[in-house]
Amino acid sequence: MQINISTRHGHVSEKTQAKIEEKLEKLSRFFDRVSAIVLTIDLEHREAPSVDLKVSVKHRDFVAASQADELMASVDQVVGKMEQQLRKHKEKVQSRHRNTGYRQKGTSSQPGETD
Repeated sequence: MQINISTRHGHVSEKTQAKIEEKLEKLSRFFDRVSAIVLTIDLEHREAPSVDLKVSVKHRDFVAASQADELMASVDQVVGKMEQQLRKHKEKVQSRHRNTGYRQKGTSSQPGETD
């Protein structure tokens, strides 16, 4: 998994970048096919930094954005939004795989039909 943290209109310390990277690494727990994570921090408005997060998963990209009074609060919000998106996607994929076995057996899903 590749993690890229970039900053616009300012600089973030190495210590802060390490904390952010630690939080981003936890996203792979929610969906194991994460291939790349790109986090962009915009410090144009220092009193309310905005954070954009893009997570690339096999055949799909997820995007979340947040703006808060502090940088770490904004990062926490955007990571929470991404966790929800990845959880929902994982549930969809798993339910799709669970239901395929039911259809393959030739059982009719239409009421009133018989085999």
